[in-house]
Amino acid sequence: MHLIEVNNISKIYNGKRTKVTAIKHMDFHIDDGEFVGIMGQSGSGKSTLLSIIGGLNKPSDGEVLIDTLDVYGLSSEQRTDLRSEYIGIIFQSFQLIPYLTVDENVKLPMAVAGIKEKKQKEMADSVIEKVGLSDKKTMLPDQLSGGEQERVAIARAIVNNPPILLADEPTGNLDSQTSSEIMDLLHDLNKKGQTVIMVTHNENMLKNATRIIRVQDGLCVN
Repeated sequence: MHLIEVNNISKIYNGKRTKVTAIKHMDFHIDDGEFVGIMGQSGSGKSTLLSIIGGLNKPSDGEVLIDTLDVYGLSSEQRTDLRSEYIGIIFQSFQLIPYLTVDENVKLPMAVAGIKEKKQKEMADSVIEKVGLSDKKTMLPDQLSGGEQERVAIARAIVNNPPILLADEPTGNLDSQTSSEIMDLLHDLNKKGQTVIMVTHNENMLKNATRIIRVQDGLCVN
């Protein structure tokens, strides 16, 4: 049994005049504890693929199974619960709430999951320390550097300790030194048991990947 199974998925976007095929009949699986890089140029379909795996973007055809559960056979509420329990997502643009502090941003997924406030504080303090931002807990996102905002996004994604971590170009807006630090952090999380699936167009970011899935024009080309 595989942790994630992607079975013959396609994704077609219907425009006013034309159809755009973003994903074409993809088939692969990912096992527990892997660090998988999804590699491809801009527009190749890799971010669409990640959003489909994350339960955010229903494929036009095919199915995605997570721990044998058919993700898109679930209701939207059940899919939200699945994401809350199984999946942490690091978005390319961070998607931090600008008027919330570091601490409050990190607590958001726990509030959604109904975790009690005392437990929220313990868990938030732990992951904020893990990403090296204990001295920035009361700051707002615009008071942080890009690398620090990325760390907050990672802390928020891992605070519920999900078994799967999805990262969409997590170093895309960062300098090389900060990118290296973020990749070391993701590698460390993977070594401690989290399955990491990372989208990137930068081959240098994949030195710690256990496997690379190459995407071109909506197809797996490995």
